[in-house]
Amino acid sequence: MKLKIAILAGDGIGPEVTNEAVNILRAVAEFGGHDFSFVPLLLGGVAITATGSPLPTATLDACLESDAVLLGAVGDKKFDALSPDKRPEAGLLQIRHALGGFANLRPSIAYPALSANSPLRPEVTEGADILFVRELLGGLYFGSPREWNKSTGEAWNTMRYTKAEVARVAKVAFELASKRRKKVTSVDKANVLEVSQLWRATVTEVAKDYPDVTLEHQLVDSMAMHLMNIPRNFDVVLTENLFGDILSDEASIITGSLGMLPSATIGGAVNLFEPVHGSAPDIAGTGKANPLGAILTAAMLLRHSANLEQDAAAIEAAVRTVLADGNRTADIARGNVPDKSPAQHLVSTTEMGKLVHQALAQSIDQRQSMHAV
Repeated sequence: MKLKIAILAGDGIGPEVTNEAVNILRAVAEFGGHDFSFVPLLLGGVAITATGSPLPTATLDACLESDAVLLGAVGDKKFDALSPDKRPEAGLLQIRHALGGFANLRPSIAYPALSANSPLRPEVTEGADILFVRELLGGLYFGSPREWNKSTGEAWNTMRYTKAEVARVAKVAFELASKRRKKVTSVDKANVLEVSQLWRATVTEVAKDYPDVTLEHQLVDSMAMHLMNIPRNFDVVLTENLFGDILSDEASIITGSLGMLPSATIGGAVNLFEPVHGSAPDIAGTGKANPLGAILTAAMLLRHSANLEQDAAAIEAAVRTVLADGNRTADIARGNVPDKSPAQHLVSTTEMGKLVHQALAQSIDQRQSMHAV
């Protein structure tokens, strides 16, 4: 497999966690005989410092010529005095729009080794493995008209979707569910909103093409409650833009740390992959950053841009192994340690990356040995 990956390490802890993710991708390429090339590019605050723009034209052009884009994080308070369209975050919004991805994938997984890190009881989170599929280019965030009329004291936004926009993201959800536990939960507010009525009708129609996948509908308010009391009842959760933003953030407490969460944005010209966490400039350079979100993001890159399912699963298994052995970065080294759990070992960003690399090497060696037999 040949793969050209644009690397946008960004600001703060972005370069640190991205470096560990790239090391894992290099290991996968070496172990699997793949040809991965990495193109380092500027985005965000580092791009402003070097070029005056949060998204230089050279960066965008190179990303559009790549097979996938791996992003670290952007943002730094020292740029807060700039106008919103000149800040690091503007570059992130611009590249997301330019790449055109319409489906944002966010897993929320309850890792047994981190059960004490979630404020939910372990018996509630046990076995939870949810994949949110959030529509990313429509709804209230992009609908028009939108305005804040300061003279009249009024403001308004427009929630708008076309049937085609709903159908294309629904198909992504059903395709993914067909490879998982074969269930889609579609979230809307169809008892109040006409847009949600269109959403529900369209998703129901798309479901007819996937007879092996069970479809259920949930109103967004009841879904917010069910996520916290019966999270393992859900497999793939399909949402419009605003609902997905809120619910996927809520579900992050199932895992116990933002540092553990990967994401992917697919469906456009080039898929974009980034951990959910921010740039955290306050801990940049201290070795405290958790690279596991970025490493799991690399696994999503292999799965969704190269169809390398076995390699992606091997990375995820390596992360589980490292956690089960008690290794922790600062953000996940808290909470009451469950009985019979291994002693916790506080490790740095680079040490955690090396541990995952070692576990990955062992996993792939075992797989190759089995195939040889």
